[in-house]
Amino acid sequence: MNSHVSEVRANLKALQTPTAAKRLWFDLKRDKYLYLLALPGLLYFLIFKYIPVGGLVVAFQNYSPYLGILKSDWVGLEHFQRFFSNKDFILLLRNTLAISLLNIVFFFPFPIVVSLLLNELRNMVFKRLVQTVIYIPHFLSWVIIAGLTFLMVSESEGLINKIFEAIGMDKVGFLTEPDYFWGLVTIQSIWKEAGWGTIIFLAAIAGVNPQLYEASVMDGASRMRQVWHITLPAIRNVIIILFILRLGSIMDTGFEQIYLMMNNNATVTEVADVFDTYVFRAGIQQGQFSYSTAIGLFKSIIGITLVTIANKVAKRFGEEGVY
Repeated sequence: MNSHVSEVRANLKALQTPTAAKRLWFDLKRDKYLYLLALPGLLYFLIFKYIPVGGLVVAFQNYSPYLGILKSDWVGLEHFQRFFSNKDFILLLRNTLAISLLNIVFFFPFPIVVSLLLNELRNMVFKRLVQTVIYIPHFLSWVIIAGLTFLMVSESEGLINKIFEAIGMDKVGFLTEPDYFWGLVTIQSIWKEAGWGTIIFLAAIAGVNPQLYEASVMDGASRMRQVWHITLPAIRNVIIILFILRLGSIMDTGFEQIYLMMNNNATVTEVADVFDTYVFRAGIQQGQFSYSTAIGLFKSIIGITLVTIANKVAKRFGEEGVY
């Protein structure tokens, strides 16, 4: 009798407990406007990020647009072997890693430093003015950035070389000498994107409990000690997450920037040619779709591997990580 009563109660409880489908429908109905607001973003990722993943199979084929994916011949790892045995592979790898590492070492910390400095400003009008000025370059295209760079450092017409000439110094070929190329593109990246990067760090700093600063003032802590012992530890998790995500794009150097800086400038090709420009030539200009897809897949695997390793290291040291 008791077992029968327990069974009936269990059945009633199961009937009262909503299924996953019912819970999903209830959530959609309740928050329909929020989901509608998120719909454009979801469609963007679905169309441009997830659906194209299926096209990666052409990296293992001799893909022909006339035959399509289903009828093209399979060649296995042939394109990867060809790429790794290419005499330009080491050169491309060196240039890509060098530019990416320079960005990590110099560009990544720059928004953090700017955010800390802006946070110390007490004149709100001046603070907003500085923020606006450093944000503006983000909205300029790389074409404009490249044009401004030419006007500033060109050997014949550049402002800097005009100043050098006026004070009796020799002109410097910033655009034509390979030794300056990596530093030049790093400075470009800092000038264009550092201001935009401060948004995230300023938002993180704004979330720090003000009582911590008040208590530190009572203990006689200077502004530098407050930054070192309160502000930086409070935004440490944000810094680590962004650093891990940055490692995921270490093989992406920014095609448009590099292409514009090396276009019609053969003197810097040896230090400027990276995976992105090589893929453009092989895939778009020469129509080697399978070969260029294999290179893109190789880049993605390296990025995923670095993110996974960095995330595990961060968690081992007690940080949250990205997942």
